[in-house]
Amino acid sequence: MVLALFDQMMVKLKANDKAHVAFCVSGIIGCLVCYGVLQERIMQEPFGGERFSYSLLLVLCNRVVTVIVAAGLLVANGQELAPVAPPQAYAAVSVSNVVATFCQYEALKHVSFPVQTLGKCAKMIPVMIWGSVIMRKKYNSKDYGVAAAVTLGCSLFIMTGEVTSKHAGSNSSMFGVMLMMGYLAFDGFTSTFQDKLFKGYQMTIFNQIMYVQAFSAGFSTLGLISAGQLGDAISFVMRHPDALGSILTLSAAATIGQLFISHTIKTYGALLFATVMTTRQFISILLSCILFAHPLSLGQWVGTVVVFGALYYKTLSKKAESSGEHNPAKTLASDTELGEKEPLVGGVDGTK
Repeated sequence: MVLALFDQMMVKLKANDKAHVAFCVSGIIGCLVCYGVLQERIMQEPFGGERFSYSLLLVLCNRVVTVIVAAGLLVANGQELAPVAPPQAYAAVSVSNVVATFCQYEALKHVSFPVQTLGKCAKMIPVMIWGSVIMRKKYNSKDYGVAAAVTLGCSLFIMTGEVTSKHAGSNSSMFGVMLMMGYLAFDGFTSTFQDKLFKGYQMTIFNQIMYVQAFSAGFSTLGLISAGQLGDAISFVMRHPDALGSILTLSAAATIGQLFISHTIKTYGALLFATVMTTRQFISILLSCILFAHPLSLGQWVGTVVVFGALYYKTLSKKAESSGEHNPAKTLASDTELGEKEPLVGGVDGTK
């Protein structure tokens, strides 16, 4: 009944292209801005005087919600529930995915949310490196120019103002930057390795998501147990139900946001998605500065403008190439090579 009503609503929306675009854009931005705000709230603000410090529990809850939703969509659409690829293929992608997400959450203990968000904009750099090493892909001078501009903007941001988290020690910002570099390296590897491992397998995106994230949930649980944190983490959320509510809302926002992303890419291609994601990141930084009092220096604003200017230039240049060649499939393939692909659910920050 609910699915039938949703299908009817989507049919009406698709009949009005402007309303449909607005629906897709507002869905992506709304869900992922909510995800960003909650991520900062959970990792940087205290609950009843206690700080949440169990990043792997956050990863675990995110993955469990994702697996449930992906399994439900497979059943609802009558698609294959059995694994299509060998278990080790799902597990290999899952390991780098969990490490990347763990680094992302841990970084917020040491650096501010604007630093973390701006750092994610540099994802294309490790994607290009891993693509060259693993897939033997080649990139043009424009791609390298955009990567250099993003690197310059991020460097300006880090060097010209405060980057440390409000509750971190004065010497922990460098460790936070190192965690972000770890996030970028493993996240870029995840995207490239995912392409390589699953090439040749006829699987739906939800089948891949369900099994990769099921392995991620298992690895997260093992991590909590081996670190002796599982009992403490459960005790924390039992003492602070509002923390559990925030964690579950964050997981739901990430998963629903991924569904919007999947629908938008399939309907309108990677160009609209890239523009929306760049805008979302900029809005997230502005909102974080307002809600959590992160004043930025002039140099940091210049760095921010350089990064987002480069990303918008890349998107607009791809659009011009697509219009000139009348070959949107080629543009989509090019964007996929640079990391502007449909990411794994739960790794939406991607964003993961």
